Amino acid sequence: MRRLMLAAVLVLVVAVGCGTTDGTATTGAARPTVFGAASLTEAFTDLGGATFTFAGSSALVTQIQQGAPADVFASADETNMQKLVDAGLVETPKVFAHNTLEIVTGSGNPKRITGLADLDRAGLIVVLADPSVPVGRYSQQVLTKAGVTVKPRSLELDVKAALTKVTTGEADASIVYASDVAAAGNDATGVEIPNDQNVTATYPIAVVKATAHRTSAEAFVQKVLSTRGQAALQRRGFLPA
Repeated sequence: MRRLMLAAVLVLVVAVGCGTTDGTATTGAARPTVFGAASLTEAFTDLGGATFTFAGSSALVTQIQQGAPADVFASADETNMQKLVDAGLVETPKVFAHNTLEIVTGSGNPKRITGLADLDRAGLIVVLADPSVPVGRYSQQVLTKAGVTVKPRSLELDVKAALTKVTTGEADASIVYASDVAAAGNDATGVEIPNDQNVTATYPIAVVKATAHRTSAEAFVQKVLSTRGQAALQRRGFLPA
């Protein structure tokens, strides 16, 4: 009788550990390691269910190419994802979000910046993201469209670093994603860039082929693509896939 009771308990534990049927990571499954573009920090943290590493997309690609133990990669552009596709390191990517750019200023816009043309104003301290990362390349595209040349005080390695320079008062302005302006809350003020000068950033996500946690990695991707995941992204200022 005691053996039968013990067996029943073991069956119950296994059943609980097998997880759910809603497509999310399961209780008993290993948490996947997700390498995500820095701009995804807040939205992915809201979703949870994974161990996250956030940085510039290009830096994350280099780490994956060098064998870093990533299970999922989410990029802020298709160019960096394509590098991994071409190398045969990821499964077929899926687009899960879009984003646009905004000028970000200190809270209340103390320098009264009204558009891209103001960014070359004498005495204004501007920082930009390095062109090697998606937001830096996008920033150069919008400045070119506007016919504006900016001499940045520094070139930052991801969008959060550029944003921090502004929110801490080290710079007067930068160009970041609209979602990052939203994430800064009262610490910053955004200035919209007109549609004819703006660009749309495309965000793809893919399972890394070398993953040791394929089931949970695929579940995380499905969660991002799900209604719940899309709602979490849109609450943080992203545009729908």
